[in-house]
Amino acid sequence: MILHCTYEELTALGATASRVVSAADDGARVAAPPQALADVASLQPRLQGDLSIATLEEQRSVERAVEYLLEELRERMNGFILSQHVGSEDAVNAYFDYAHVYGLRERVRSVGREMVAMIELMTGEPPTAESARMVTFPDD
Repeated sequence: MILHCTYEELTALGATASRVVSAADDGARVAAPPQALADVASLQPRLQGDLSIATLEEQRSVERAVEYLLEELRERMNGFILSQHVGSEDAVNAYFDYAHVYGLRERVRSVGREMVAMIELMTGEPPTAESARMVTFPDD
């Protein structure tokens, strides 16, 4: 399945992912579960255009990464609002980054719901760890 991404979404995700991965690489304490950091690191190099998501397992990884990055963006936006002003340029830019990723998150979730429904239709049961990994969805 193809997840279409706008330039603004990719820019916001890419910049945030770079900050998170760089902080973790520099030994900074990053309050993220190891799986979330691994998901962000896995997503980062793919942020060049639309995302091809082949399995439910892959969709879940993308969703975890986007969720974590969205929370980082929310905290960043709130920080600018509190430290500067609600209308400051930094706060407004942070709001738009947050809003772009917020919209993308819903599309990621929608892809996941579609994949779950298709797996249930094909197998007659909810997705298992194996079916989430083995059932593939073409980009067509």
